[in-house]
Amino acid sequence: MYSGEAKENFYTPKADDFEFITGRDLNVDENFAAQGYWKGVVVHFTRNRLAVTGAVIIAVIIVLAVLAPAVSPYAYDEIVSIQTADGFRVVAKNLEPQTGVYGAENGMSNNFGDKTFIFGTDEMGRDLWTRTWQGARVSLIIAFVAIFIDMLIGTSYGLISGYFGGRVDNVMQRFIEVESSVPTLVIISILAIFMEKGIGLVIASLLLTEWIGMSKIARAECLKLKEREYVLASRTLGAGSFHIIFKQILPNTIGPIITQVMFSIPVAIFTEAFLSFVGVGIVLPQCSLGSLIEAGFNNITVLPYQILPPITVLALLMLGFNLVGDGLREALAPKLEDM
Repeated sequence: MYSGEAKENFYTPKADDFEFITGRDLNVDENFAAQGYWKGVVVHFTRNRLAVTGAVIIAVIIVLAVLAPAVSPYAYDEIVSIQTADGFRVVAKNLEPQTGVYGAENGMSNNFGDKTFIFGTDEMGRDLWTRTWQGARVSLIIAFVAIFIDMLIGTSYGLISGYFGGRVDNVMQRFIEVESSVPTLVIISILAIFMEKGIGLVIASLLLTEWIGMSKIARAECLKLKEREYVLASRTLGAGSFHIIFKQILPNTIGPIITQVMFSIPVAIFTEAFLSFVGVGIVLPQCSLGSLIEAGFNNITVLPYQILPPITVLALLMLGFNLVGDGLREALAPKLEDM
């Protein structure tokens, strides 16, 4: 109970002390509005400077790989040469990559002054600028095609194995163990017996070896998700197994799968480069980063600059994809202190 003096000092609210807020939806808390999952992924990714740097590196290389061979004055397999007054055919061998003027060879004045080679030429007189970006294009096409197919195979295989479990899972996992025990070089050697060297052999090698890691990621995620309430509800309502796998579980495994894909692409590029380097990949006059590195290695004492462009592009691609992979891994599963 208040005393008489306390009652006199106690303020009584009046109707005009309050007013309605207009012009905004009162059902939405603007300070703590819900943020969509993928919007949050983009925000976290763009805050990571290293990841953005990797994305820029990849974008620049892809643009150059697409456009540079198309606008170059030389084809990737064109041998640049001139015919001298003495009837000799002289092939451009650029020992100074930034100029098109060459010294004397066999007592003749070889002037290619009207032709400019940014990266120089190889031992056959082919423009290294065009060949480098053509090789990057081939390597990227092989990597993207192989990884896309591997993602389909590996993800489906892992989800089916993890969902059904039991005897099905045991049989499917034993098959993976058997294939994993066979060295990659043995698989490639067997393929080389029955297939011609080239892009087909490289893609087949990647398809037989690169899907296993993807399947293990998908299986682990499926084992974690298949007992969730929404899966049990779908099963209770009569949904089929494959409907649950590809409609309920697969969408919730996209994050780890995307991360695995970003780390698998540089592995595929490096594998292609290795196969071309050892001579079972791309066949001349076609080129890839691996075949260009192999050619530069063979001529490193005569044309030492020849190995620098392809090996630099390969290193930048590996760096860019690994930076983007790290950024996506952190963005798709951010830690509490990063929220």
